[in-house]
Amino acid sequence: MKAIPLPVLLSFNGGYVDTLGFLALGGLFTAHVTGNFVTLGASIAMGMGATLSKLFALPVFCVVVFASRIVGLTLQRNGRPVLRPLLVVKLILLIIAAAIALTDGPFSDPNSSTAFAIGMVLVAAMAVQNGIHRVHLAKSPPSTLMTGTTTQIMLDLADIAMGGHSETTAAAYSRLKRMVLAVVVFALGCAIAALAFILSPVWSFVAPAVLAALALVAHVETPEGD
Repeated sequence: MKAIPLPVLLSFNGGYVDTLGFLALGGLFTAHVTGNFVTLGASIAMGMGATLSKLFALPVFCVVVFASRIVGLTLQRNGRPVLRPLLVVKLILLIIAAAIALTDGPFSDPNSSTAFAIGMVLVAAMAVQNGIHRVHLAKSPPSTLMTGTTTQIMLDLADIAMGGHSETTAAAYSRLKRMVLAVVVFALGCAIAALAFILSPVWSFVAPAVLAALALVAHVETPEGD
């Protein structure tokens, strides 16, 4: 597993968890939380489920990112490592989500208290992942939102097509490889999550915890801020 870069695992898990939450929890985005503004409007207008979860997703996400940053800065000031403890926190959250799913799933009612609980736990886990990426893996493409990455891919392709300075073109090629890989891996995570949910709406929640455990031994080249 040490040969697999941490950002690759995070991208796969980001796509997997976001898709799984959407399918299993009434259209809840657990990673792309701002997308819940759209689905919240649809829930209110069309009577779709998980209204409360969609309403609380962004506040919970913000609070967890804030708290994880405070914890990280505290560890850093005390001369302790930051990246691995935060990965462990994310792992614990995903284990809790898997335990809820195995105990109370599948979630036929997205408005139930258990569906709300597992949704918020998954949102918290993805909040920790987003914080980890922004602080410790800032040179890597985002692992939970592909809009900006896709935009940069097309900009780089345009730069390459137009030619120009060799240094600029070389940088575009280098960036393009990393970003295309991130998008492909994220999309693969989405596809595998859909398949896993079809096969087992309950056991599909175990995979993110397994991936989070593997992330503890994944390859990290430049953990910025650690």
